Amino acid sequence: MCGRFSQAYSWEEIVAFSQPLTVPADKPNLRARYNIAPTTDVDIIVRGGEGNRVLRKARWGLLPGWWKKKANESGATFNARIETVDSSAMFRSAYVKRRCIIPASGFYEWTGEKGDKTPHFINAADGGLLGFAGLWEAWTNPETGEEITSCTIITRDANKWMSEIHNRMPSTLLPRDFEAWLDGSGGKELLMQPPQELREWIVSQRMNRTGVGDDDPATAEPFKETLF
Repeated sequence: MCGRFSQAYSWEEIVAFSQPLTVPADKPNLRARYNIAPTTDVDIIVRGGEGNRVLRKARWGLLPGWWKKKANESGATFNARIETVDSSAMFRSAYVKRRCIIPASGFYEWTGEKGDKTPHFINAADGGLLGFAGLWEAWTNPETGEEITSCTIITRDANKWMSEIHNRMPSTLLPRDFEAWLDGSGGKELLMQPPQELREWIVSQRMNRTGVGDDDPATAEPFKETLF
């Protein structure tokens, strides 16, 4: 699974990562976040008009358009397993019609025993951005009438390197495959290619708590134990 990740980049970096990306004239500041958890808003890249791409906000935890209950009753839809993403009622429509790329500075996984988990930060070996394969949906809250854009990250079996930490990992896309993923001409074969080289380090156990240090770059830095 992928239950926590980070998004910390400038407009220059995200434009270089995804070309062509339409930058709004009144572009807002991109808030760097280092401890993103499900149900919060994240950046996603979707197809815009005339073949361009657009950076949008979406709730992390997909809500299909037909969902009639409350958002918090949808279950754990922040990840979609590659094995069933095209057959699950929750995800199959979005898999065909509404794909996205979720840019990430890195993601977190844990090792160790319950109650004493060790958090690891995993990112691209070259320090660049990762492109998680994702899906998005537009859902209307039946109680308020508010339209909410939501998304999910597709996960796959871990490769050999990642399996030392966890048995699952996000499905990452190579830049050359971004358009084939977004326009639907590519399928699961894009998601099972060897990912770019990754690296990891241990971070502070404060990461074991959701939301802690979300605005603090030190959250994703290698942990150095202080001896007194």
